[in-house]
Amino acid sequence: MDWGIKNRLSRIIKDDGHTVMLAVDHGYFLGAVSKLEDPSRTIKPLLPYTDALMPTRGVLRNCVDASSDIPVVLRVSGGNSIIGEDLSNEEITVSMKDAVRLNVSAVAFSIYIGSKYEHQTIMNFARLVDEGMEYGMPVLAVTAVGKELEKRDARYLSLCCRIAAETGASFVKTYYCDDFEKVIKSCPVPVVIAGGPKLKTEFDALEIACEALKRGAAGVDMGRNIWQSEDPVAMIKTVRAIVHEGISFRKAQEMLNNLRSTHKKR
Repeated sequence: MDWGIKNRLSRIIKDDGHTVMLAVDHGYFLGAVSKLEDPSRTIKPLLPYTDALMPTRGVLRNCVDASSDIPVVLRVSGGNSIIGEDLSNEEITVSMKDAVRLNVSAVAFSIYIGSKYEHQTIMNFARLVDEGMEYGMPVLAVTAVGKELEKRDARYLSLCCRIAAETGASFVKTYYCDDFEKVIKSCPVPVVIAGGPKLKTEFDALEIACEALKRGAAGVDMGRNIWQSEDPVAMIKTVRAIVHEGISFRKAQEMLNNLRSTHKKR
């Protein structure tokens, strides 16, 4: 791995081998999703507790303070929408030159294994990896499943992650599932888990984070389960303690409740 790629990746995945990424790229296909109508207002209070931010270039340029030294994992795939025919019909939407111009630490691209556009997304991902090698830019593979959430099983996700790694991903984002350790063992690059759709309670998201870290995940890339929560700052602080301090689910529950109570008294 080239020094530039190693250096950029080290800004995202910290010395302990873990990372807390904050996903705020949902607007590229969902539009003004709830609690992300004003990205700058959502992002600002959460940045101090985030290891890396994952936005689109429009949000980065217009809604993130340029004086911030937060590493950025830039979403560079798109071309679809939630009302379109097929979420998997994505292309590269940002040139590597623009990613470098934005001084990002990595770029992120979705691959849709088993979909109508599987070949298209894998080949575009391979092209992005080639361009990343020229510029010393890590590429994050997002193993997307579109609307087919039933595909979140170990056999399918292991296949997705392994294909991503074989194609040249520096790290991979995928979903948590039963037998998650099988996914980790089959993937030779770091794996971070996606938060996915908003879960029923914050505790559900905390439990998934705990279980994923216990089974070998390098960290989390959560969005809606943080900034759509009742107390986003309390939530991200607790997730951070799970990822970097290894606290148990029970302690995470206590921590979130205590932080909520403290914030309400202010």
